[in-house]
Amino acid sequence: MSLTTTTHLNFRGDARAALELYRDVFDGELTVVTHAQAGSDTEPHEADQVSWGQVLSPAGFHVMAYDVPSRLPHDPGTIPVFVSVRGTDADELRRHWDLLADGAQVAVPLAPSAWSPLYGMLTDRFGVTWVLDLEVAWAG
Repeated sequence: MSLTTTTHLNFRGDARAALELYRDVFDGELTVVTHAQAGSDTEPHEADQVSWGQVLSPAGFHVMAYDVPSRLPHDPGTIPVFVSVRGTDADELRRHWDLLADGAQVAVPLAPSAWSPLYGMLTDRFGVTWVLDLEVAWAG
């Protein structure tokens, strides 16, 4: 299995605009999945905000972004970045999860989600927030 790590930026309503800028700056391809498309539990006015988005350029630039729903706390100075680990092998992903979870605070247990067959989020014992998921090809 191959793994990639990607900078994952967190916003409050500005993720699409930020991703559009990064697309233009780095000549990348933009993919956006809204909260409504992902089946996220958000307020109606947040349905079209970004549940998951990315810019990927032919040169290798890759960044992901998310609009934190209003029901969750968001302070741009607190966990502004996730380390996102995306893979193609569920067993290998579980192995990485189990090792990271030792002494961690699990925010979302590793399990199927509306947007991935396997997704989880935790903050490790060093205070780093990790998101692990199985790769899914989104049409968009």
